[in-house]
Amino acid sequence: MKIAGILFCVAIFLWNGSAKAEKSAEFFATYGEYNAQGRRLLDNIEPKTGLVELPDGVRLDLRGKFYYLDREDAVYVLTEMWGNPPTAAVGTLGMVFPIQHDPLGERSWGIKLEMDKIGYVDDTDAASIDYDELLRDMKAEMAAANEARVKDGFPPITLLGWASPPVYDSANKRLHWARELQFGDDVEKTLNYDVRFLGREGVFIMGYIAGMGQLPEIKQSLDEVLALPSFAEGKRYSDYVPGADTVAAVGVGGLIAGKAAIKTGLVAVALVFLKKFGVFLLVPLLWIWRVIRGKSASS
Repeated sequence: MKIAGILFCVAIFLWNGSAKAEKSAEFFATYGEYNAQGRRLLDNIEPKTGLVELPDGVRLDLRGKFYYLDREDAVYVLTEMWGNPPTAAVGTLGMVFPIQHDPLGERSWGIKLEMDKIGYVDDTDAASIDYDELLRDMKAEMAAANEARVKDGFPPITLLGWASPPVYDSANKRLHWARELQFGDDVEKTLNYDVRFLGREGVFIMGYIAGMGQLPEIKQSLDEVLALPSFAEGKRYSDYVPGADTVAAVGVGGLIAGKAAIKTGLVAVALVFLKKFGVFLLVPLLWIWRVIRGKSASS
């Protein structure tokens, strides 16, 4: 009887694995291009499409052009697939990917989702921000922080400039900008593209994880990405109640400069920037990609 039970459990395990593999193969057009190792990685995630309800009244309408990974799957991608430290996945609500890209693709990019409940952000400073001056201040602050980074054994981070200058849409209460960064002496530059949606209780964050090579595609799809989230009634920016609701300690300029964490007491010792296959690569990215790439017949 015990043997029969064990065999039954094994059969269920194998069936579940087969079902997941079949589902992954059906969803990802590139599934057959990976070897067994790559396919196993894709089998461990479950993409979702359509309408997605997130905490704090945030909704995503993926419109058939994107797919969503829940928090558990997003942590798996960020840490197990891409090699970022576990701390880099803290606070994530999930991730969004373009429907044509799987997380392992050489030219894929994803968006990490978070909600920062810092309160209602007063946007009256937006019209008067000098973005050139703001950039100079950000460069100086990052350069000053590098002393501690190098002392702790991490390479310095250089802010090279705006990859896309800040844009604030006052009508829709959304903000986006991109920075071009260099880690140490890395030849490949890193892209930090950020989108913020202002709500009654805080800011919904969409942070791109991509390289500079993905910038043209990201810009081309930006309008589609901006249309994905919305706040439910009662959580919208326009639902703010003066004198009753919490007001954030920063404005639009503070969001861009990254001041929110400091102002709210969440002081970070070191800046964290996510990258595919880890922030500090010990082997070339192309080599890692080739390891998991390969036709089924060769696996």
